[in-house]
Amino acid sequence: MKKILEFIKSVRSEWFKIVWPTRDTVVHTTIMIFVFSGLAALFFFVIDSILNALVHWIF
Repeated sequence: MKKILEFIKSVRSEWFKIVWPTRDTVVHTTIMIFVFSGLAALFFFVIDSILNALVHWIF
């Protein structure tokens, strides 16, 4: 039982050391994720279209 209480105290002390991001940071990071996901989707769409056209041209 003593080890469990020590563990809970340790977890509680570590919990208060967490530095949470600000709202502006979360919004900025989310926008960056959407932009880069869109760019990656566009890149793979272009590559897929080129390869698809190339395969249809060959066969």
